[in-house]
Amino acid sequence: VVDLCGVNLAKQMHVGHLRSTVIGDALARVFARLGHDVKRQNHLGDWGLPIAMVVNAVRFAVERNALDLGALTLDDLDRIYRAAQRECDADRKGLAAVERFGLGPKAEAELQEQVRGADEAIARAKHTLVALQSGDPATVRLWERIAGVTLDECLAVCARLHADVRPEHTAGESSYRDELADIVQDLESRGVAVESDGALVVPLKDEGIEQPLLVRKGDGGFLYATTDLAGIRRRVQTLGADRAVYAVDARQSLHFKQVFAAATKAGYARTRRGEDAALVHAAFGTILGEDNRPFKTRSGENVRLSALLDEAVERALAAVRERNPDLPEPEKRAIAESVGVAAIKYADLSGDRVKDYVFNFDRMLAFEGDTGPYLLYALVRTRSISRKAQERFGDADTAAAAPFIVEAPEEKTLALALLRYRGALNAVAESCEPHRLCAYAYDLANAFSAFFAACPVLQAPDEGARLARLRLCALTARTLEDALHTLGLPTLERM
Repeated sequence: VVDLCGVNLAKQMHVGHLRSTVIGDALARVFARLGHDVKRQNHLGDWGLPIAMVVNAVRFAVERNALDLGALTLDDLDRIYRAAQRECDADRKGLAAVERFGLGPKAEAELQEQVRGADEAIARAKHTLVALQSGDPATVRLWERIAGVTLDECLAVCARLHADVRPEHTAGESSYRDELADIVQDLESRGVAVESDGALVVPLKDEGIEQPLLVRKGDGGFLYATTDLAGIRRRVQTLGADRAVYAVDARQSLHFKQVFAAATKAGYARTRRGEDAALVHAAFGTILGEDNRPFKTRSGENVRLSALLDEAVERALAAVRERNPDLPEPEKRAIAESVGVAAIKYADLSGDRVKDYVFNFDRMLAFEGDTGPYLLYALVRTRSISRKAQERFGDADTAAAAPFIVEAPEEKTLALALLRYRGALNAVAESCEPHRLCAYAYDLANAFSAFFAACPVLQAPDEGARLARLRLCALTARTLEDALHTLGLPTLERM
């Protein structure tokens, strides 16, 4: 089971979702390529008080005819989400400062009104949450509409990214809501969890972790950790996972260390064969801007993932127009879409996943060096040789059965590179590090480039050499295409 994507209800996918989506998708593809039964899980944040805030705000806007529910968009929801958060954010620190420093009755009255309004908004949201939890039909319909709009947009962005994330992969936090009380009762009844200052925790010192895992707050509320324990139990004991891989930000490392240890201690990671499933946090670093700070817009907001893709494609289109001015415009745009998406995905996958990296359009869109566009071009070149051979000699198909003749150093280097493919796939599956497959693909492309420069194919000295080299070209094309597909990169017939 691979946990990937992980969007939140009523919010646009942003640059922070890129890594969890493309890394998780690449790992799932590698496991499937090696013959494993793979199940993907998109953990949708669709439950809790913040979601109730949005549901309440949407209902209020619909009731006063300020919003058409039938025409609701994710942009509407994103705006409403931000406004609801601001409305519920009581400035208690500001009020305390005014009172402490005696800043005057006017300022004090304004802040008292703000805090009172925020408290009333929170109370309304809590009332909506109770209605949602109790299954009130009108409230549930609103929530389902919000969820549908969010998920439709998420799936569209994932499809554009060539990431295999579908509706059936979605497992929202709401799907675990009826399991949480059972989880806590089970942990407490077996002595796995104990009370601490009114809360319930799972001690983990016997697992080598100093901090206990909080599974129920003092007020009886559940936490993300409780949901994650339920998720592990479902993924292992219901979905049948022998290995559960979580493509999640490295900043969550302690959380997953605690959750994995608690799940194993509780027996939730026990497989049907009586063994503990491997629980793996495929942690990744942060995408940085040129200032080496987390990548944001100039106004300090998260960069929308769709906007990021749009800009990459527009920049790629300018390069395609310059390189191939005579191509029909629709073909230029199709090429630019593939080049732009491949550039962003390869830049994300090709570095050690646990490290931060600086986002740079110029570097990732280059057609030379260790980039996605370079690999797409290398694949196009291998395919074009077979097409030209068929046009000139009509024997490209015959080459498939030709004996290999590996004599030149460049032929040997290319042949050895081709033989390493299976090992590269196994290394990625073992380490959960997609950059190993990126490195293999780049090395293969370079080996082919050296071969192509030193060993004429269409101008080979004799027919036997031509057919043998054509077979090497065809095998390189199939292998490189397979590697790029396994990474989740789109490919092209020509550029």
